[in-house]
Amino acid sequence: MRRVAENLWEQIPRHFPHVSLDEWVVMPNHLHGIAVITSGNDVDRTISTGGPHLVPGSLGAIILNYKSVSTRRLNQMRGLSGRQVWQRNYYERVIRSDEELRAIRQYIVNNPAKWELDEHYTSGR
Repeated sequence: MRRVAENLWEQIPRHFPHVSLDEWVVMPNHLHGIAVITSGNDVDRTISTGGPHLVPGSLGAIILNYKSVSTRRLNQMRGLSGRQVWQRNYYERVIRSDEELRAIRQYIVNNPAKWELDEHYTSGR
């Protein structure tokens, strides 16, 4: 299941050519990742968390697509239908400096080693 989530995350730039992926990791119950959105239009400055006014190519549209595709694929593999895989929303942050980028990259790299301290940790996951 983890490999499916990883493979689909890696495919994001194929489906959204204005996106490149930086540091990322799939955890047992969530994902941390840096998506670099670059384009010549307003998409690169738009953070959209969904709803009726979702901007095509925005972070909201990218995450919605990722969650939808991965949920369908994972449910298909499990022989289930309509089962929720991801939390309803997501957390986003605009990275504004090289220092902040380095700190977030380090957080992502170190996160798996801290899994047992996570409030949602359960052994056997």
